[in-house]
Amino acid sequence: MLSTHLIEQATRFLAGRIRITPVEPSPLLGEVLGCRAFLKLESLQVTGSFKVRGALFRLASLTEDERRKGVATCSAGNHGKAVAYAAQQMGIRATVYVPRTVDAAKLAGMRALGAEVVLSAFDGFDDTQAWAIEQAGARGLPFVSAFEDDAVMAGNGGTLAAEVLGQMPGLRTAIVPVGGGGLAAGFAFHAKSLVPDLRIVCCQHRDSPGLALSLERGWAVTRIDPIDTVAGGLEGGIGVSNFEILRTRVDDVVLVDEDEIRAATLWLLEHHQYLVEPSGAATVAACLSGRIAGLRGDTAVVLTGRNVGIGTLRRMLTRVR
Repeated sequence: MLSTHLIEQATRFLAGRIRITPVEPSPLLGEVLGCRAFLKLESLQVTGSFKVRGALFRLASLTEDERRKGVATCSAGNHGKAVAYAAQQMGIRATVYVPRTVDAAKLAGMRALGAEVVLSAFDGFDDTQAWAIEQAGARGLPFVSAFEDDAVMAGNGGTLAAEVLGQMPGLRTAIVPVGGGGLAAGFAFHAKSLVPDLRIVCCQHRDSPGLALSLERGWAVTRIDPIDTVAGGLEGGIGVSNFEILRTRVDDVVLVDEDEIRAATLWLLEHHQYLVEPSGAATVAACLSGRIAGLRGDTAVVLTGRNVGIGTLRRMLTRVR
């Protein structure tokens, strides 16, 4: 079970193994939001995203038998790269199953870290994950979920929340992206346990709104048809356990479309000189959309990753004017 104790354990384990990423004021976003806004630059993290937190902590819990076998996972890119990195550090073999639409930079990063990367015949994450679980089972490999795992939630979202609250003791709002829900669930669980009235704003792709649909229907929407997007980390349904945590802890869900995500990616490059991947820029897209209102006090806007290939960047530059 996800717990404060597990998050504290993850925080102690990760100390010295990952970077403490900075927070940077963004006066321009502050003007839009009507409060003091800060970027949490998890895009500067080891492997280029927050995912290394959960991957390192989860793989450290493997049994000796599991270590000998190696691990398998499914990823849109960042989790796979993080698992590849953690496996390399621990001398474990890693197999990563990815959608055939995976960003080229993420694919190259996983292979450079020594992982066996297997492209699926599917465009979307959900179909790829179902196939990957079957493949891992047939090969007798332990499967490490990208989001529906207590250790992953504790490492990814829980330790990030602890770090942000330590850097911003006056934090009143946190704006986080949601794909499968591992980051948001761990973050909301820990942040709300420490600051019950902290406002949690979750951001999703309008065409793949797993959390929003789940809140509307009252049950976890775990499968969504694949979409054509540069923000692969936001595509797909939400995890069952992730939704159970989030359903009572999320204050707002903001949906942003493809053009808004692309524009926010370029906005960060223009105004902060940070190249952030589109999935990570979804939080800024939500801020710029004007759909977040009534904020008070300090606000943390989480930028989750920087792993974006030149091909993806070219696609954005040709589409956004």
